[in-house]
Amino acid sequence: MLNDLLMIPHSFRIQDLFDILIITTIIYGLLIWFRDTASRFVLGGISLIGIVYILARQFQLYLTAVVLQGFFAIILFALVVIFQEELRRFFERIAIWGRLHKKDRVSSHYEEAEIIAQTVVSLAKKRFGALIVLQAEDPLDRHVTGGNTLEGILSQPLLESIFDPHSIGHDGAVIIEDGRVAKFSCHLPLSTNAERYGNLGLRHTAALGLTERSDALCIVVSEERGTISIAHKERLEVLKSAAELKVVLQRFYGESTPSRKKSKRIVRWFRKNSLEKGVAIFLAVLLWFLFGYQREFVQRDFIVPIEYRNLASEWVIEGPTVTETKVLLKGPAQAFNLINPAHLKVSVDLTGIREGKQEIELSAEMIKTPSSIVVLDIIPKRISVSASRLHAKMAPVEIRTDGALAAGLVLQKIEVKPGTVPILVPRRLRSVDIQVPTETIDLRRISATTTLTPKLLPPAEVYFEGGKTPAVEVVIRVKSRSAAAR
Repeated sequence: MLNDLLMIPHSFRIQDLFDILIITTIIYGLLIWFRDTASRFVLGGISLIGIVYILARQFQLYLTAVVLQGFFAIILFALVVIFQEELRRFFERIAIWGRLHKKDRVSSHYEEAEIIAQTVVSLAKKRFGALIVLQAEDPLDRHVTGGNTLEGILSQPLLESIFDPHSIGHDGAVIIEDGRVAKFSCHLPLSTNAERYGNLGLRHTAALGLTERSDALCIVVSEERGTISIAHKERLEVLKSAAELKVVLQRFYGESTPSRKKSKRIVRWFRKNSLEKGVAIFLAVLLWFLFGYQREFVQRDFIVPIEYRNLASEWVIEGPTVTETKVLLKGPAQAFNLINPAHLKVSVDLTGIREGKQEIELSAEMIKTPSSIVVLDIIPKRISVSASRLHAKMAPVEIRTDGALAAGLVLQKIEVKPGTVPILVPRRLRSVDIQVPTETIDLRRISATTTLTPKLLPPAEVYFEGGKTPAVEVVIRVKSRSAAAR
């Protein structure tokens, strides 16, 4: 183990760095997801089983490793079923991760917070029920139903008019996005875990339900008690004063608004979720060391086929060709797990082929392997190829038959139309008489004059233009013996 640690700086590659970064990102995303979905016990249980699996692999506990591999396949399916809503939200966040950040609107957000706080306090004093949704990063269209598009500028009179008991839309929710009242009279999904807060009203249950499915902030005003509640990150909290509401709004806008200075933004990124980032890096490095670190190099040889490609249609390879070769590869033992021997091949490009016999040198560039695998040798290193350009000529069609006509029948004539067909042959066969036979026709099946369309069977080194076999007709004329005698 100590020797392995000392050898890491000498064998570390740039590919290993990207390997660790990708796994770190995946682990970090999973840690944040498990934390936000309040599934710490699930994460703890899976982590414990994962540690047991790693130890089983290291100490070669075959049965334990095989059983746990099957368990992980089952638990993966179970997690998809149990956390399908959370997974959908997780992938939605990945989809919008790379989009452009919203414009820096710190001053306007401060004004929005003031308007919302004053409006909510005023509604609470009047005992007007209200449900206000502040959208963050997650899209809400999938969770919100009904409603009317407004796209109005945020103001206290506008909000109070919407939640006035005499307004037709006062029972629904208002969606605020980028300083605008985007929609009003919306219906939100109800929470499935509202029992922990006791007897909640419909507005509180809907606010909690939306925050269980998105990162939005919901403000609820109770018309019965005149209280102000905040629902955020699957939690519902009753506020004690208007000052507390302002603090919550400023914190929410501060988290969803990028900092003006890039340096502050970078520092804030490192400070945010620092524990999860550290754990993700540690686990990624540990997994790389256990499974990805290339400790030893091995050599393996494979018998692979030779693929001839990019041969023009007017050219042909004559005579026997080398169809396979022996390839000697060297690399880390783990890297050979990424190779499917059935997909290994030597790809020979015949674009620049010349007339006659020639030698082609086989090189490592003709074999596709992972970057960590090196081609040490190819046996043989050179192969001979004889190429010829095809020439057109006409060849007569030969009718092949088998058997004899039934008793009482006489063969009058067999003819083929057309009698000759165009073919392509190498240069050395241009002066050779070549016939193109048909497939064998069984005369025992003939009982009357018949027209057939048998398939042509070209001899070796004879080709048809474009690879399409010409169509021919064979007419077999027969008569009865009595008619022939007359």
